[in-house]
Amino acid sequence: MQFYADAAKIKRWREERHWSQEHLADLAGIGLRTIQRVEQGEKASGETLKALAAAFDVDVMALTVDAQSEARAQSRQKVARKGAALRLSFWISLASYLFGMVLFTGINIGTGSHVMMWAMIWWTVGTAGHGLAVVLYELVTRHKALMGAQE
Repeated sequence: MQFYADAAKIKRWREERHWSQEHLADLAGIGLRTIQRVEQGEKASGETLKALAAAFDVDVMALTVDAQSEARAQSRQKVARKGAALRLSFWISLASYLFGMVLFTGINIGTGSHVMMWAMIWWTVGTAGHGLAVVLYELVTRHKALMGAQE
């Protein structure tokens, strides 16, 4: 049976102890290439995990990845990336809006009329709508995070 080893934890524990991969392989009684594969995130057999657990003097389950917690972490990362992308798009839009407002104001002053007024109004409405979408997204994700923490 194959298990997913927590590659980052194994590597971190090895480095915290100032062990080389060769030293860990010797302690665990397994091959150097096996250590390299495990630290790269490849599947590990139960026997390999037992040997590593014995070398680190921990329970085997301490070296495996919990699928549910891993899925939750990936979901949180995905939500965080989407939120960051939405916020970035808003800041880009806002910078364009400010530049456009300066330009349109200059046109209005230069022509002595309010020829660009409707464009300014509708661009303001669009930018405000984008800002509202960001605010609503933040409120919903924070509410979901609070509800998830209470469960």
